[in-house]
Amino acid sequence: MSCPRIPVSCCLALMAPAALAAEYNLQPPVTPLARTEYHLHTLLLIITGVIFLLVFLVMLYSIIRHRKAAGHEAKQFHENTTVEIIWTIVPLLILVLMALPATRAVLAQKSTRSEDMTIKITGYQWKWRYDYLDDNFGFVSHLSTPRDQIEGRAPPSGNYLLEVDEPLVVPTNRKIRLLLTANDVIHSWWVPQLGVKQDAIPGFLRDSWMLIEQPGTYRGQCSELCGKDHGFMPIVVEAKSPEDYAKWREAKLKQLAASADDPNKIWQLAELKARGEKVYTQNCIPCHQANGKGIPGAFPALDGSPIATGDKAAHIEIVLYGGKKNPAMAAWGKQLSDTDIAAVITYERNSWGNHTGQVVQPKEIKAARGKAA
Repeated sequence: MSCPRIPVSCCLALMAPAALAAEYNLQPPVTPLARTEYHLHTLLLIITGVIFLLVFLVMLYSIIRHRKAAGHEAKQFHENTTVEIIWTIVPLLILVLMALPATRAVLAQKSTRSEDMTIKITGYQWKWRYDYLDDNFGFVSHLSTPRDQIEGRAPPSGNYLLEVDEPLVVPTNRKIRLLLTANDVIHSWWVPQLGVKQDAIPGFLRDSWMLIEQPGTYRGQCSELCGKDHGFMPIVVEAKSPEDYAKWREAKLKQLAASADDPNKIWQLAELKARGEKVYTQNCIPCHQANGKGIPGAFPALDGSPIATGDKAAHIEIVLYGGKKNPAMAAWGKQLSDTDIAAVITYERNSWGNHTGQVVQPKEIKAARGKAA
């Protein structure tokens, strides 16, 4: 008993509804830039799709209609100048047709004048800093996905690896100029629904813009391979109505003022360790690990290291200004406050197998900055 032979093409055709149900497409645009890019993508997809169908239908017809089994013999002929001119001019016209809207889209991406506000975005390994230049305040945005989820001890949440502790909050219907740079390596700030994808390059200031038309939360990621934790560098933008944004701005300014540390306070060991553990978790775990053992051959251990148990001034210097022998060690002086640096150094000198009993006060960090200046 023989089984019926089903053509492979029929089997593939049965899979078409699955692809249709998946609705693979760009995310819904919410800015003029994103809408322009969406329409351009659709136009080019239609043009290339029509060309693909025409070419392969002609090929398929020719292969079947003029096959040797039907008695046809290959004809011998030489070049045809007219045909060659036609198949040179027609593709050229198609390329020009495609280039015109593409050029308009590229020029629109660089139309950053007449902005209502300006935000500077700085990429770090592996987080973003947002500075609201018109209001003279800023903050750092870290991944907020719990370590238990990342390490597989808990099930992932709905926004796994796409959630942060401090989202970028902006008003709707306002043109926002974005100035982008990086502190260490090349990053790329990309939020698909906003139509913005701009590289952030150390030593350079690139610009882009956005005008979000709908309130909501929009998520993206760093799209330039930037090191070990590149996949742990999400972007979250919250767009609020101008009225709600004004309320958020006022509350944020009050929060930042209230959280400012007293520069004259003398901290106790327990206080600094508790704060230092939070700073270490946010910034140091990717390289030095939660147990302080580091990653052999890449990132040194802090548990029992001569830096974390030796001269306190040398420890302060390497945290403030980065490693001279190992450039992968970031200069945290540009990213953290005096109190946060004092806290994380105190934590490192009194955790795991390190029991120096030493406390680093914020005023010591301030003094170390002053010497370098």
